Amino acid sequence: MNRGRARIPLRKRLLVRLLIASVLIAVCSVAATAWLAVTTTTRALREEQGQALADDMDILARLSGYAATHPDWTGVRATVRDLSARTGRRIALTTADRTPLADSAPRGTPLPPRAAATVDPLRTDTYSEPGAQLSGTDPRVVGPYRLTPLEREKLDASARARQRCLSRYGVDTTVTHSPSGRPLVTAADSTAVPGYALDECDGRLDTPAPTEQKALTALQVRAGGCLTRAGLDPGMPLLFGTAVPGPSGRLTLAPVVAKMVADGDPGGKDAKTALRAAQTCFETARRAQLDPYAAPVAELFLGVGDDGAAPRWVMSPANKAKVAGAAGLVLAVTVAVTAVVATRLVRPLRALTEAAQQPPDRHARVPVTTRDETGILAEAFNDLAERRERLEAQRKALVSDVAHELRSPLTNIRGWLEVTRDGLVEPDTELLGALHEEALVLQRVIDDLRDLAAADAGTLRLHREPVPADDLLAQVAAAHRVAADTAGVRLRTGTEGVPWLDADPVRLRQALGNLVTNAVRHTPPGGAVTLTARGDGGCVVLEVADTGSGIAAEDLPHVFERFWRAEKSRSRRTGGSGLGLPIVRQLTDAHGGTARATSTPGAGSVFTLRLPAAAAPADA
Repeated sequence: MNRGRARIPLRKRLLVRLLIASVLIAVCSVAATAWLAVTTTTRALREEQGQALADDMDILARLSGYAATHPDWTGVRATVRDLSARTGRRIALTTADRTPLADSAPRGTPLPPRAAATVDPLRTDTYSEPGAQLSGTDPRVVGPYRLTPLEREKLDASARARQRCLSRYGVDTTVTHSPSGRPLVTAADSTAVPGYALDECDGRLDTPAPTEQKALTALQVRAGGCLTRAGLDPGMPLLFGTAVPGPSGRLTLAPVVAKMVADGDPGGKDAKTALRAAQTCFETARRAQLDPYAAPVAELFLGVGDDGAAPRWVMSPANKAKVAGAAGLVLAVTVAVTAVVATRLVRPLRALTEAAQQPPDRHARVPVTTRDETGILAEAFNDLAERRERLEAQRKALVSDVAHELRSPLTNIRGWLEVTRDGLVEPDTELLGALHEEALVLQRVIDDLRDLAAADAGTLRLHREPVPADDLLAQVAAAHRVAADTAGVRLRTGTEGVPWLDADPVRLRQALGNLVTNAVRHTPPGGAVTLTARGDGGCVVLEVADTGSGIAAEDLPHVFERFWRAEKSRSRRTGGSGLGLPIVRQLTDAHGGTARATSTPGAGSVFTLRLPAAAAPADA
């Protein structure tokens, strides 16, 4: 009993936790009392902090604007000094490795421990101008999209013409200019412009200028590779040829392009997915295009200026003594009361702990002495002990995850049924036979999971017969062909000669099926999974090789362990429950063979089964 009690960490004992909870309650009570006394001061501090936050946001916006309009930080010192003088804050800019760029404090002044923000106009979500939060790019970074004076003059004339045209329809408009110099005509009172007015007054204002068209053409070339990887056609002329800078400076897809994507033109992809992928490619390529025109990423440090002082509430010594005395009294009373109550609560729980630590075969019971929560817990413990007696015989037969082993045959059956339903395959005798074989495998998998403990003892039932290795590989490949084709993986077979195995064909198909399923899962599209068989003296060597991601050297000794997986998250996307490879080893051992794995990370893995050979039948 003493050893069991000593194994419980001090911080997890109920008495300690109750004491900690009481202390926290007392501290919160004292803090609440102090809060009532300083409410007015706190409100004033918050107002001052709000002003400081506004100043910080203005500093960040100003410096982001400088970075957006300059290719480097050479002349930023004047801007930093001006901002520091206006806000009373210390402002320092450094590179990512803390190399100073500009600092309003005297040389040698240490930097604050942490940067207040990162100044990167190509990846920002703090600039408040419309469009910055949507695109992640400061709209003041225009780079090659900046219009020439002649282009601005022509577009201004078009904007005035549109403004005069809309005024004839009773629409009051204003003309503003984007950072690139492009004029924007918007309704003055946010009234929607009638469609017929837009048709009449559209003009050529939204047509890209030669400078913009040149930049857009370069952007299309940059985005081509990304679009190809996303399954979109980079050669669609409307997809990028009609893309123009939107009002916020962000590149947008023209409505006709969005409709083409929605109608299924780009390779039949889902409309939302295609639009999202195209926009992502657009933004990534645009950042790369604008990068030479914006200053490099910098770290912004903010501190208290030389003439500023942080607001502070100073408590007098007398008040400090009163608060400390009240807090000490509350803590003492709380600890004393908690200790008395906790002792009474812990006593029956200790009896419950001692009963729970008894060996399982004793099935100890706890006397119920109270009718409070502790007594209810004791009754529940006694009920649990009785149920444990009934379930003890079934504990070793429990398998944590049946889905891993049932998935492969069910997927194969469903795949064949779906292609048959779609008319791609005729429901002939061969197909029905394959489905029947998969149903048999499914039944045997269920039986194997129930008998997994028997396999550990070497009593697994086998129905041995001579099995041709080439037929065995062909059956396994046919059963997994649909899954491999769906994953974009080539499934191949090959044999040297015609080796025969002395094995249970259903069990062996199950073992090879587990290996093929794992190989297809871990092989990227375009890769290959190869099943081979060859004779080697009195044995037949079966290999399943893939060109997948491979297995790390430190993980290879554990791949056949039950419930072990290299992915610690045990995600269903990358693997099953961890029973596939252990069952492969159990089935191989039951046949008197061996199973081993070799792998080269990044190049693929090879799983080898060495099984007893059989003499070929006379009529073979």
